[in-house]
Order: sequence, then structure tokens, then C-alpha cells
Amino acid sequence: MVPAYNERENLAPLLAEIAAALAGRSYEVIVVDDGSSDGSVEALKALRRQYPQLRVIAFERNAGQTAAFAAGFRAARAPIVVTLDADLQNDPADIPTLVDTLQRSGATAVAGYRATRRDTPWKRLQSRIANGVRNRLNGEVIRDTGCSLKAFRTDAVQAVPLFTGMHRFLPTLIKMQGGTVTEVPVGHRPRKHGVTKYGMWNRVLRSLVDAFAVRWMQRRALRYRVKEEV
Repeated sequence: MVPAYNERENLAPLLAEIAAALAGRSYEVIVVDDGSSDGSVEALKALRRQYPQLRVIAFERNAGQTAAFAAGFRAARAPIVVTLDADLQNDPADIPTLVDTLQRSGATAVAGYRATRRDTPWKRLQSRIANGVRNRLNGEVIRDTGCSLKAFRTDAVQAVPLFTGMHRFLPTLIKMQGGTVTEVPVGHRPRKHGVTKYGMWNRVLRSLVDAFAVRWMQRRALRYRVKEEV
């Protein structure tokens, strides 16, 4: 499942790489267009002729990445859903490893962490700060909460309540539902086309606000065990 916002130039090569990575497997690709203004929807409609596995969900207007994730999860029909960004910085060749790890481990989710970041030093610093803030406030040890390359059991992730900004905390939210999360290293590549949608505000400062929201949810979560039912 791929959330996309103004990534027209990346869509064709992304779908080609996904097809190569999943050759011989049964799959579908759900691209959720988050109100793009660069002709991404038209490009996706044209690409459906080449890739019959492609499903396109187009928002009327920009609603944010969490909304795109929520729509994609809701539409998913396979028992496993894999998420990745549309900017080609995530490598689709890592998808089989995520899926195989999920099946072999019995975990509810597998989170990829970028072993080698291909970003500017400033962007890496922002991500390191944001990751540290999230983990510190939420009592987590997830190595790379900002990496979109993850695999989930579809029924579990569909049961997670999502609010704006919550896509960054999906492993934590999965754990709050009683699920388990494991991690695997994944590749990372420099951006070739388009521009990043994240800056200091929505990478670090928004993360701080959202982390406090998740912390509140963790503290207020219902915890009980049924002794017996007659």
C-alpha cells in the first residue's frame, strides 16, 4: 500500500520495481493519492493498463498521510499489507523479506529500519531527534519509527484507531492492541524526483505533540483479564 502526494515521476518506476520484486507472487498494489495536483491520478489510471494488480484510491483534497494509510488499510483484501513511500527511497526489493519475516516469526507487524540513510545530514538529524522523542515519551525501542516500509497482518492493522499523525506510531499502537512487533534492516536510497513533504515542523515538533497523545492513550488504555465466564 502506497500513499502518494505529488509523486507523478516516481509512480511508473515504483510499480515496475514492485512487479520485479514480487514476480511469481500473488499481490495487489493500492496507491492512495492524497489530493495530488501534479497529474498523479491521471498517470495512475494510465498505468492500470500495464499493471492490472494496481488499485487507485484518489482523495478529493489533501488529507494527510495518516488518512491515506487509513484508506489503504480499509481497502486491503490480502491477509498481509505492506506499506512503503512513493518517493522511491524505500526499496521494493525489501518487500519479500518483510513478508517472509512476518510469516516466519508469527509477529503482528514487521518494521523496517534504514540501516544506511541516504538523506542530507540536516534531515538525518531531524529524524534522529524525532525518533528519540517518540521512543522516550512512549517507552519504545523502535529503531526507525519514521521508516514507512513495514508489513502488517491486515486484520490487526485494520482494528487500530487512527488519527492525524498516528501513522508514525503504528508499531506502538499495534502493541497496545496486544500485538507483537519485530524489526529488520532495509535499504534506503536518495530521492531523485519531487520534493520531501516533511520539514522541521511536521517531523520533529508535530512528532512531539503526537507522542504526547499516544502517551495519553497508553496510560488510559483498558487493561483487564477475564477470570471466567459462565
